[in-house]
Amino acid sequence: MEKKAFIEAGRIVNTHGVQGEVKIEVWLDSPRFFKSFKRLYTDRETELTVQSARTHKDFVIAKLEGVDDVNAAMTLKGQRVWVKRSDAALPSGAFFLQDIIGARVVDESGNEVGTLTEVMETPASNVYVVKGETEHLIPAVPAFILSTDVDAGVITVHLIEGM
Repeated sequence: MEKKAFIEAGRIVNTHGVQGEVKIEVWLDSPRFFKSFKRLYTDRETELTVQSARTHKDFVIAKLEGVDDVNAAMTLKGQRVWVKRSDAALPSGAFFLQDIIGARVVDESGNEVGTLTEVMETPASNVYVVKGETEHLIPAVPAFILSTDVDAGVITVHLIEGM
């Protein structure tokens, strides 16, 4: 499967203070992971250098180079931000969820189950929505997700009755 060069990482939801900081709603795994990026992109081309970043609840408060007052920060409000895949230092075996959307899903015998169309985030765990002849909702936990081959675009699952 083709991996996109940019990962949609969040949205600037507001300004913070009068020094030009922005409040970013984080769409990655955690604000801590988001803070590791030193470059953000507002339209996948306009690069913003992060001078400093800190977490505030589930948000990141960032000071961006060239954004020196509340008026400049206000012009960014509502814009989505992306990060470059090449800037991400993922642990071994980790992947971005967007990399598995569209993956083939097979059971442990190799039988086709369907295609992963969506990942629903729930408090207990993510749930994979797999559409084939029927729709399956599969909790993304080791008991049901046996393997994920991101490069081949194949997820092997263990299904139980009623799933």
